[in-house]
Amino acid sequence: MFVMDRVHLIICLLWACVNVCECEPAMFGEVSSPQYPQPYPANLQKQWDLEVPQGYQLQLTFNHLDIESSPDCYYDSVTVVSDKMVLGKFCGQNSTDRFHPGDKPISAPGNSLQLVFLTDDSNHESHLGFTAFYQAVDIDECSSSSVENGPPCSQICLNTLGSYLCACYHGYTLRPDQRTCVLECGGGVHSELEGTLSSPGFPDMSPLDLDCIYTISVQPGFIITLNFSQNFHIEQVYSQGESCLFHWLQVSVQGKEPQKYCGRTSPGVLNTDTHFVQLEYHTDGYGQSQGWSLRYTTQRVQCPQPGSIGNGTVTPNFPRYFYRDYIHVRCKPGYKLMMGDEEISSFKSICQSNGQWHLTLPECKIIDCGAPKPLLNGEFDLISGENNEYLSVIEYHCNEPYYRFKDTSKVTYRCAVDRKWTEVNNNDVIPPCYPVCGMNTEVSYGGRVFGGKAARSGQIPWQLFHQQSHRGGASLISDYWALTAAHVVDGLENTNMTWLGGIINSQEKNSVTMEAKKIIIHPNYQRIPAGDHRKNFNNDIALIKMSARVPLGPNIRPVCLPNKTVEPVMEGKMGTISGFGGFEGNLKSDILQYGHIREYPSEQCVFGDLLVTDNMFCAGDEVKRVDSCQGDSGGPLFFPMLGYGTKEQPYEVRGIVSWGPEICGRVSKGYYTKVHNYLGWIEETMANN
Repeated sequence: MFVMDRVHLIICLLWACVNVCECEPAMFGEVSSPQYPQPYPANLQKQWDLEVPQGYQLQLTFNHLDIESSPDCYYDSVTVVSDKMVLGKFCGQNSTDRFHPGDKPISAPGNSLQLVFLTDDSNHESHLGFTAFYQAVDIDECSSSSVENGPPCSQICLNTLGSYLCACYHGYTLRPDQRTCVLECGGGVHSELEGTLSSPGFPDMSPLDLDCIYTISVQPGFIITLNFSQNFHIEQVYSQGESCLFHWLQVSVQGKEPQKYCGRTSPGVLNTDTHFVQLEYHTDGYGQSQGWSLRYTTQRVQCPQPGSIGNGTVTPNFPRYFYRDYIHVRCKPGYKLMMGDEEISSFKSICQSNGQWHLTLPECKIIDCGAPKPLLNGEFDLISGENNEYLSVIEYHCNEPYYRFKDTSKVTYRCAVDRKWTEVNNNDVIPPCYPVCGMNTEVSYGGRVFGGKAARSGQIPWQLFHQQSHRGGASLISDYWALTAAHVVDGLENTNMTWLGGIINSQEKNSVTMEAKKIIIHPNYQRIPAGDHRKNFNNDIALIKMSARVPLGPNIRPVCLPNKTVEPVMEGKMGTISGFGGFEGNLKSDILQYGHIREYPSEQCVFGDLLVTDNMFCAGDEVKRVDSCQGDSGGPLFFPMLGYGTKEQPYEVRGIVSWGPEICGRVSKGYYTKVHNYLGWIEETMANN
């Protein structure tokens, strides 16, 4: 009865002890009886719960055990318990004792065990008790000897430290329970550009009752080729001719009827011409098929040759074009890319996944430079080409004989690749047409004209005339500007001054009428109040800008400006004066008259107390009694003498009729403004206005 009570006490202690620690168990440890290495106390009931991590086996080894010996360890004992099962009950002093454990390890079935130490009411011989070491030992879960309920894996078991992994044979996949295997069938969607497929278990016999779906789906633009190995065997029935009734491999391609294969003849290479293929492998519950294997590859879809293009090139030039290849089109120089009616700066077309180019080829059409720019006082002629197209040639020329280019008679332009009309040196600036100066209409050259004579039409075309508050003259020096004496226009700057030209009779109705837009008097000209007597004609020069371009013609043309020189103005020769003023005693004339005069030293030209400067010179003809008069003021003294002008020596305005004796005819001499002293002022004023 007492023995039963002790066993009952041990079991109660085991169930009463609850381990509430939630820490990860240690991999090893040590346990000793109370007060060890001193003798243990009497009337002791002590329990230890030992545990190592899951997946390991707990192993216990007593390093020393000295417990009072008794039959069946009745009085004092240490008991090892695992999961309600007693693994051993120990007492004694050395390994020769019947119930002494010695140094042999004690292995728990799992990762935990309990130690129960019981003592009675006496320890007369002062026994020390025990000390033990425990540790975690790896379990070979894959060994059938360590597994009570059979192997943990249905096919392949891989032992790991503290655990194990399950794997499957070829053709099988691991189920979600991570222990059992199921036959692999199909393998999902294969999207790689190349790969291998085979029937389950190949080259072993295929399992029965299969319905496996294999899908190969690559991106559009690639086509799939199936290459079956020669080791091909699918059961074939011959009872009603060759047919695939019970076992078969069906290949389905988009746009085609599915094709079934069986027997021992490999399908070989199948070009599917598509990016999506599905294979269905079927076996029923009977028969034998060794199965099949294949390798699939892909190629890019091929596009047709893009063709050629007139007056252009297609690059790159490949023998064949495939998906994602691209082409450029470039036109030859002088041609432009046209897509329909729209010009495009560049062209690129890409081979698409459907085997077609995403854009059709454009055209290369010849460029044109547009209508040539108009030339003021000139025009152009088409020399070669048409429609102003590339390499067409035009020729500009001025309206001769009244205008001309400065250095050439004509300029030629070609329609260039940059769509500009350009010269040989790639200059696209058209030079202006300049008025031809110093030329007139004469019956013959070399004939000398004497005395005050009536001018013929076109003989002195630069002569201008006005008869507003008083008569006066001017010289046309361009198709906008005229030159006159400052005292002629002094005080008239803000009036609508009208000038007449192209006439030899002031009463003519078909004169060229010009309105003055600007009158610019030399800044150093000395103005005097109205009514005062002028004693200073220095800087007696002014410029008139007309409001519109003067229409040049045979009867109205400009005279040239002279060159700067230190020589006498008339170079020792005769010049010509002209105007509508008085000749031979007359104060005015309706007819344009002219006369020839020569230059005199200023010492021979003294008229009262008026100031004589280097900006003026004296001229006249005392022999023939030719001189200008009041109505001629502002008019020209031109050189060479009328009748002697040539293209090489055109007429130049050397002087402007300025002042002289108060009464015309008494002295046939007068003073003229020296034009070549004012060339800089004339050019600057004309350029700035």
